[in-house]
Parts: sequence; structure tokens; C-alpha cells
Amino acid sequence: MLEFARFPALGPEEPLDERPDEEERWARLREEMVRNQILARGIGDPGVLEAMRKVPRHRFVPPESREQAYGDYPLPIGLDQTISQPYIVALMTEHLGLRGGERVLEIGTGSGYQTAILAEIAREVFTVEILEPLSRETRQRLTEMGYSNIRFSVGDGREGWREEAPFDGILAAASADEIPPRLLEQLAPGARLVLPLGVDQQDLWMITRTLEGHDARNLLPVRFVPLVRG
Repeated sequence: MLEFARFPALGPEEPLDERPDEEERWARLREEMVRNQILARGIGDPGVLEAMRKVPRHRFVPPESREQAYGDYPLPIGLDQTISQPYIVALMTEHLGLRGGERVLEIGTGSGYQTAILAEIAREVFTVEILEPLSRETRQRLTEMGYSNIRFSVGDGREGWREEAPFDGILAAASADEIPPRLLEQLAPGARLVLPLGVDQQDLWMITRTLEGHDARNLLPVRFVPLVRG
């Protein structure tokens, strides 16, 4: 199970030490993270592994937490939100079955780490966050990092992004008590929805849109923050 705690809200981005030796240290920590937390648990999608090696997770956490950024656990980012455990990020991304060229919807922008991982693989990412200050801050961070294939929206994630549907994959980074019907409607044929479901007891599910309807598969127990209603 994954556990969460509260943490003061992220403030203005503090300058990072960009010395070559420091960047090499972060890169080593990312490689250790991938080897020990991702590969060792059976994640094998080359695109996911490359994205996890590339995206600097320490850029998405508060300054006080940067030394813990590549640990095998989630971290609080403020506003009662978290950045997910690296393995869970990789697992959810792999189960979307992305091969490049897709249009993906993310529910719960959060810190933007999962968003960046998706943007490294998919052609275009549409991300919805209900907390406007968090969305604004994350948009600035990802723009400064050079991502140009991400579109942002503030709103109720249960409604998805109808104007841009259908999507080749949908990922929700917060737990709902039931599958939001609007998200199922916005799945393209053959596409997958990956999301946690439950309140006290949560499980990660993968729902695939089929010709007959939808096929659901329970992946594993998890613990996410709740999907806030708008």
C-alpha cells in the first residue's frame, strides 16, 4: 500500500544546482531507480523505461524533498496532493499500451511528473486539474522544461475533456468511488482507461473499450488521493 502525508504547498521554483557533476548524480539516481524499482518489478516497455530515465523527478517535488525524489515511495507536494511512487507511474503508463503518436487524457495534473512521462511517449497530452493554483504552477514548470505537446485545463476530471475526445488512452491519478461514465464515453475503440477505484480500499484497474463494450482488469491494490468533485 502507498501512504500519503500533508506538506506545505509548493512555492516559487528555487534554482537548481546545474553543475555537471550534480546533474550526473541525479542521472545516476534515476538509473538506479529504473533498475531497482521499475525493471526489477517487471516493467519492460522500452518507451516507459526511457521516459523514466529521462524525466528529472527532482524537478517536481518541493526543495526540501529533492534528496528523496528517487525513493520508492510517493511524496507530498502540497494542497493535500502527492507525486506518485515511481513504480506506480511506470506501471500505469505501461498499461496504457502507448507506442507513440497517441492523444492521451490525464486526469489530475498534480506536480506534472506523470504528465511529463506521458508527453515523452505520446504525441499529445491533455491534462485536467481541478486545483487552479496547482495547474498554473505545473504549467509554468513544464513549459520551462520545454514541453510543447501538453494542453492544460482546470475543471472536474470526472467530466474529462469532451471537446478533444476521443482519446487513445486515459489515465487518472486520483481515486474515484466508481468509473466516471464520461471517461468511458471519451475512450477511442481499443483504447484503455487506467485508474484507481475505491475509497477505504482501492485497486488499480485497466478498462479497455471493446466492440462488445468494455473489458475490466484489476491490477493491484493501491492508495491514491481522492478524485475531487467540481
